[in-house]
Amino acid sequence: MSDHPSTYKGDANHTDAIAWDDHAQLLPVSRKDGVLARANAVRTGTFAEMIRHLAALDESTRSDYVIEKAGDREYSAAEAVELAARTDFPAQRGDEHSD
Repeated sequence: MSDHPSTYKGDANHTDAIAWDDHAQLLPVSRKDGVLARANAVRTGTFAEMIRHLAALDESTRSDYVIEKAGDREYSAAEAVELAARTDFPAQRGDEHSD
């Protein structure tokens, strides 16, 4: 989420917008913790790309992975599938055809 605090007048800057372009990585659940967790990334890219990839996996293997988004927030496979179904989920690059 785009909830970076503002220092201007001490006001909160929280919105419900999702930062789809934030950096994220796909990690095996079994290797998501620890000092070398980042070295265990299977794939890296934007948050939207990692959601798209995880949602495209076979349902039986999705739960083997977790998405770690910038800011150390982890998203489960179930959360990724829910996010992929949102109406504001960005179209895959190349899918924006104008007919």
